[in-house]
Amino acid sequence: MAAATATLRSTEIPPTMPETTRNMTVNGMETTYQGNTGPDMGISTMGFRSQKYNPAEWHETNYSKYYQSFSDRDNAERIRHESKRTMNETETTTNKTQAEVTKKLGERLQDINFWKSELEREIQDVISETDLLLAQKKRLENGLRATEIPLHISTDNLNCRQKRQGVDLVQDDVELSLLKEVEIINNVQDLLKKTIDQSEKQIKLNREAKQNLEMDWSDKKEALEIDTKSGSLRNHHTDKQFYSGAAKFEEIQSTPESWAQFSHDNVVRAEHERMASIQLRQLIDNILEDSSRDMREQCDTVDVNFTKRIEEMEDAKTKLEENLNKICREITQMESNIDNLRKAIRDKENPMKVSQTRLNNRTYRPGVELCRDPVQYKLVGEVNEIAQSIDALTEQLNNAENARKDLQDNRMALEKEISVKKNSLFIDREKCVTTRTRYPTTLKLQGHQ
Repeated sequence: MAAATATLRSTEIPPTMPETTRNMTVNGMETTYQGNTGPDMGISTMGFRSQKYNPAEWHETNYSKYYQSFSDRDNAERIRHESKRTMNETETTTNKTQAEVTKKLGERLQDINFWKSELEREIQDVISETDLLLAQKKRLENGLRATEIPLHISTDNLNCRQKRQGVDLVQDDVELSLLKEVEIINNVQDLLKKTIDQSEKQIKLNREAKQNLEMDWSDKKEALEIDTKSGSLRNHHTDKQFYSGAAKFEEIQSTPESWAQFSHDNVVRAEHERMASIQLRQLIDNILEDSSRDMREQCDTVDVNFTKRIEEMEDAKTKLEENLNKICREITQMESNIDNLRKAIRDKENPMKVSQTRLNNRTYRPGVELCRDPVQYKLVGEVNEIAQSIDALTEQLNNAENARKDLQDNRMALEKEISVKKNSLFIDREKCVTTRTRYPTTLKLQGHQ
């Protein structure tokens, strides 16, 4: 009993067991009646059976009721004291925990505000970078459109120069430089188209990163409003109620580390796309600058070759005209020579007639007078000499006429060649070079206009 008494907080003395109860037991054995009670069977002995409660049991039962009552009262008093202590402790703990939770909510609001500000800054940076990249894409499109005029000029020059005639239809330096110009323009157009596609993909990535940032920012804003409302909620407010099952962890909930890592990853991905966009803008600047420089340099090369070619054709045309004048003068002189030769041949007719007439007259000499005298030999020699002179003059006449024909053919060839040169000069100087004055400026090729 001493151990039981030590645990009680009540000042009430616990009940003690009656002495009679202690004396009714001998050596721990229950006292029973040992007299003759008759046979075991029969009604007369039913009330004296040993199964009845004895006085000791009666007293013990009463004592247990007293003690149980005492114990219940003592336990109730202890519970009252414990309840008051517990209420005080729980009130203190609840207030302390609520204050800590309110403080944690404040700290959480600071974290949310920090990441919300970081997201806002990155969103503005991505928007600004996307606008700059859109401007660069516009420059690329302007530059691509600007290459259409040079390509048209180059192909038109090549097509026009296909109309050159004769030997002037040559693959000269101008044609080679024009073909090179067409190749450069085609390569520039392919490069600009690929860069435009690349910029469109980067703009799409920038917008996706911006969308992810905005969705995260929107979640942060909503969470900020919820936690601000939760942090300002107090016990005396009326907008509170019980929510069963609220105090549990959802499987989909994130941890503070994963929460911060999520926003960090969004910012890092956005910065990565922004850096890629900045590098692409720098690449676009270099591409537009290099392509415009290459096209302008090739344009200048073509113009220089055109100038040289025009000078060459002017010089050739001048020399051809000089030779034509000389040929014409030579033809005039040759025609005069032919006339002289014909007159010389005609002049040999009368001497030939005189000689042949003399020979014919002398054939009528009679008898022995028909002699081969020196006169006869001289007359025969004269006829042969005149005949040889006529043959020599005829041969010279034929040569002169052939030479005149060659001169005339040469004159026609020179006139045709001069016409070819004039046609080539008209194509190169009047059509090609004039058309090339519409070649775009460097600023236009770089997409600034």
